[in-house]
Amino acid sequence: QLQLVESGGGLVQPGGSLRLSCAASGYGFESYAIGWFRQAPGKNREGFACVNDRGSSTNYADSVKGRFTISRDNTDNGVLLQMNSLKPEDTAVYYCVSGAKSEAYYKVYYYLGSSYDSWGQGTQVSVSS
Repeated sequence: QLQLVESGGGLVQPGGSLRLSCAASGYGFESYAIGWFRQAPGKNREGFACVNDRGSSTNYADSVKGRFTISRDNTDNGVLLQMNSLKPEDTAVYYCVSGAKSEAYYKVYYYLGSSYDSWGQGTQVSVSS
């Protein structure tokens, strides 16, 4: 399993941008799919983005499609989440996750928490004027 640490959260105005980073340690980073989840107070956890082990395939929830971009660099064990056109409803704690199931599996089930083995500690993103 990987150990994951998120960074880059903060306060941003509506319409602004923020970039989150996820730093991974442990063996075999290039073999894991990486996803992002978020949870707002009083709301269910939402899995909204995933990138496959090679970085060649991504999946997004409709709530962030066209605004968020997930990418990875297997040379430095890092994953980025670029968030543009942020809305107040994007306010949440954001978590980086990793899992070792197949690419075909994650194309369908990327949004399920049970699809992943490791979770970071989370970083707060607040969108407010």
